[in-house]
Amino acid sequence: MTDKLVKRYLFASDFDQTLTFNDSGYILSELVGIAADEFKRKAQGMAKLNLVQQGAELAYLLLHDPEFRTRVRREHLYDVGKRIRLKDNIRLLYEALDQGVEGYNFDFYVLSAAPVEVIQSALEGIVPADHIFGTEFSYKPSGEIDTILRATAGYGKVAVLDQLQSKLQIGPDHIIYTGDGDSDVHVMLDVNARDGFTIAVSETRHVAHIAARTVLSNDTLALLVPILEKIVGWHRPQIRAFFESRGFLIHEWDRVRTDWVTLRPAGNSLANASTAT
Repeated sequence: MTDKLVKRYLFASDFDQTLTFNDSGYILSELVGIAADEFKRKAQGMAKLNLVQQGAELAYLLLHDPEFRTRVRREHLYDVGKRIRLKDNIRLLYEALDQGVEGYNFDFYVLSAAPVEVIQSALEGIVPADHIFGTEFSYKPSGEIDTILRATAGYGKVAVLDQLQSKLQIGPDHIIYTGDGDSDVHVMLDVNARDGFTIAVSETRHVAHIAARTVLSNDTLALLVPILEKIVGWHRPQIRAFFESRGFLIHEWDRVRTDWVTLRPAGNSLANASTAT
């Protein structure tokens, strides 16, 4: 029994841009006749003001912005889920983690600031609904959004991870989190601080700096590579054999280190420029 507990892990993933190619906010805007540029402008404005937690901009607009509030109904959120373009092989990733590898078992959950209806609709038949945590609303009889019950954004993701850790009775060092953007910074910092494992799926500066590993691929099965290396302890030949046994060849596997470098004029140059002005 103890051996099973030691080898049980919680795998938690963001949704928008992590399991998908699209942002649900843009698709919803298009669906209800709001220009994508208008959604972008409003969301970026809130982000600059730090008005809401990173990632919760859409939830705020749905509740408070007149354009969104009067147009969006619950059925629109389900419709967005059917329109969103998923990355490849999420089902196979879920099944591989659920079945486990050499005694290592992984419970797959989705944590996202996107409306829970969008995520459940998009992942229907792939990830169980009770393994999905997104922003939850209450609705008026008309179908219009009434209030926010929970926003799984920023520290909200940390709170959900704490609840799942307690429910599954696993240690904090047995948590794996994967995400793509600034809204994942808080949860990644928390997971890292508690000796968990973090994976970025984009080269967004803040996230790539924080994550233990970065995996760039259109196929979600690629997320297994750092897990098999870091957690299971396999080397490249074993990992290649694992994928081949499931009908996949690793065609390209490059590992590089990225340096972000910003150069500015030295102090004297700045002083001269100021004097000249």
